[in-house]
Amino acid sequence: MKTMTTRRKLAIATWGTPRDGNIYGRIALDTEQVDRYLAWLRETTGERVTLTAFVGACVARALAATPSLNGRIWLGRYIPHETVALSFLVALEEGGDLGKAKIERADEKGPQGIARELRERAGALHQGKDDAFNKNKGVIRLLPTWLLRPMLRWVGWLGGCGGFSIPALGVEPYPFGTAIITSIGMLGIDEGLVPPTPFAHVPLYVCVGSQRRVPAEWNGALALRPQVTITATIDHRFVDGYQLATVARLMRELFANPWAFSGLERAPEEPGMAEVVRGASE
Repeated sequence: MKTMTTRRKLAIATWGTPRDGNIYGRIALDTEQVDRYLAWLRETTGERVTLTAFVGACVARALAATPSLNGRIWLGRYIPHETVALSFLVALEEGGDLGKAKIERADEKGPQGIARELRERAGALHQGKDDAFNKNKGVIRLLPTWLLRPMLRWVGWLGGCGGFSIPALGVEPYPFGTAIITSIGMLGIDEGLVPPTPFAHVPLYVCVGSQRRVPAEWNGALALRPQVTITATIDHRFVDGYQLATVARLMRELFANPWAFSGLERAPEEPGMAEVVRGASE
């Protein structure tokens, strides 16, 4: 009989009927300027930045601008985090397992820094060189599902809410940061919603769909525009409509002018840039 994967075992051990209030949001964003910006980065720096890494940089900026979302709830009170940290989910073993790549101080690194660190951490996971992941995976495989559920509840609460570090028990402070980001666009899926992970204790889950051309209003006319749909699952204890509007506004602004990440007001005009920009949008 085929051995149950670690991811499947975790899902079975932590599943439960929804009890807490969550907000679900969806935003469709035009990607023309982002595609041009990423092509410019590749041409001028050699850095290949994915759309997922760019979305992560936008989310990090938004979290830095909304302190009421970038925090944790501990013993009935809200405590803000001192820095912004994100976790990206990484598919392993051809989808049979999932790992996480945590990026610290993500709001200070921009798309390039996040892409570089994400590539390094994902590479370590694929090569089996992530010691923390390997240790936790071994423990999960050994424990029966009925014992795994309470253990994950306590470990998650101690680390994700309390910020404790107990290496012997696999407890690390804020293991997932403030937000979990996953991409289903690479799987050819246009849109999806992420269910909360009970032991992660993060207020925000972001899902990046696939890029495609869709009919949309553009400059007063109907046109085929490149778009991506981004969805969010948010803990209602942390935010209301006002904070969500702030996040959505910042996301729209950065997608409209991604050059702001490089300290520019618009696409640079330099030799060869017109061809790079034109090629990215075709």
